[in-house]
Order: sequence, then structure tokens, then C-alpha cells
Amino acid sequence: MKHLIGAHVFVEGGVDSAITKAEEFGFNAIQIFTRNNNRWTSKPLSEKEINLFKEKLSNSNIKVVVSHDSYLINLCAIDSENLEKSRIAFKDELDRCEQLGIPYLNFHPGSHGGAGEEEGIKLIAESLNLLHLQTKNYKVKSMLEATAGQGKALGYKFEQLAKIIELVDDKERMCVCIDTAHIFAAGYNIKDPKEYKKVMKEFDEIIGLDKLKCIHMNDSKKQLGSRVDRHDHIGKGEIGLDGFANIMNDKKLKDVALILETPKSKDQHEDLENVKTLLSLIK
Repeated sequence: MKHLIGAHVFVEGGVDSAITKAEEFGFNAIQIFTRNNNRWTSKPLSEKEINLFKEKLSNSNIKVVVSHDSYLINLCAIDSENLEKSRIAFKDELDRCEQLGIPYLNFHPGSHGGAGEEEGIKLIAESLNLLHLQTKNYKVKSMLEATAGQGKALGYKFEQLAKIIELVDDKERMCVCIDTAHIFAAGYNIKDPKEYKKVMKEFDEIIGLDKLKCIHMNDSKKQLGSRVDRHDHIGKGEIGLDGFANIMNDKKLKDVALILETPKSKDQHEDLENVKTLLSLIK
């Protein structure tokens, strides 16, 4: 079984540099930031940057590119100013993905900030409906990421993700990303083979495996059900090698991009080691 596998790749020197690095690393699936992830605004992409990215991508072995949005964005912010800023920034993220031909914009659903889960879910869907209307003919899909449920974060239950999709008018624009560290911390036992099968069956029944386009492959520093989001290297955390072997040998996931978000230094040598570890688990 040939896997779509890689990591989040740095884009220092322009977005196209991620393609060059990914090719050097031998990745065929990557995630990038298309703008500064800790700022509300960023300068627009130039035509030169866009063309260079597309040209390098078309000549590469990379099959899947995912963009991750800015960490500042909260599509259910209770503060009206923050909500407006978040919507504007998310629209910019969608614009950039469309310009670069990136099919998926991955984002954390948001933090309800005390308004309650039900209200938060409604507001996320309202934000997405508004943004999808503003980007009506775009091909880029909005990719909901399952969270650990830390603080007032939404998306730590499959039912919450399903409810957001249910309330979004253009369901074709929606898909999902599972983060292994997040769902483990949220209480989904993917470590035990029998429990893993139950978790995936539950996901399929509640959301649908056809909506699953990406898995963030991260071990968890924290225990099952801790609701704390802390990533670790593959096999070094609480999920362990057995948990990742379940994923690597699941034929139903052969078309799902497996992307690392584990701790890394500038040269990203840790990503190469983690990919090697994951591939060694294939039976």
C-alpha cells in the first residue's frame, strides 16, 4: 500500500521553497502556511510567487498540499471585533489557497469563549456560510480539524464536527482532518487495535470516511482523555508505535494524506526520522 505521507514544511524564502524541500525529503504530501501564522494581515502573494509555486508543484512528486490557517483565527469569537478580523483573515486564507491551487484549508473550529458549545457551533457554521458565499466558485475546501478540547475549544467530539457540517449550506466545500494527538487526548482510544476499529467505525457513521482527507500524525505527550494538546515524536508518547501501526495498515485510509506536525528543528531532520518510523510499521 503506497501512502500519501509527509510533514508540515517551512516556507522561508517563499511558498515555493516548501516544494523544493519536500522533494529533497521525498515527501508526497505536505502542509504549509501561505502567510504569517501569527499575524492578522499579510502582504498579498505576487504573480511571480504564485506561478513559481504552481510550476514547481506540477513538476514534483507531491500529490497533496494542505494549507493550515493562522492560529489567531476564531470563527466563533464572542468579541465582535475579533470575529470580524477572523472572518477577513479566513477569507484571505481561502483566496491564497485558490490562487496557489491548494485544495484544502485546514483550521481548528474555534473556541466558544463561554458562549456555550451549541452557540459556538452555530456561529462557526454561520461564519463558513458567509465565507463560502464570498468565495462562491472556489475549489478549495474548508477542512475542519478535530481538537483535543482544551479550554473552550470546539471540535473534540465527532458529533460536533458533524453538526458544523450539517449547518453549512455548501457541504461539498467541507471535509475533515483527524489529529491523532488531539483525538487521543479527547478520549478516542486509537492505541488498542479493537478500540481503534471502533473509533474509525464511529467516525464513519457520524461524519463519513469520504470526508476524511488528512490525518495529522502526532504522538501525544498527554494521556488518553486528558483534553490537553501536546505533540510528541512518533512512538515517544502515550499513543506509541502500536497506535500508529493501526493507521499505517488500515487499507481504508490509503487515499488520506498522513502529515506530521511533530516538534522539529530548522533542517527538519526529525520529520525524516518520524516518516521512516511510520513506514517501518507497515506489515
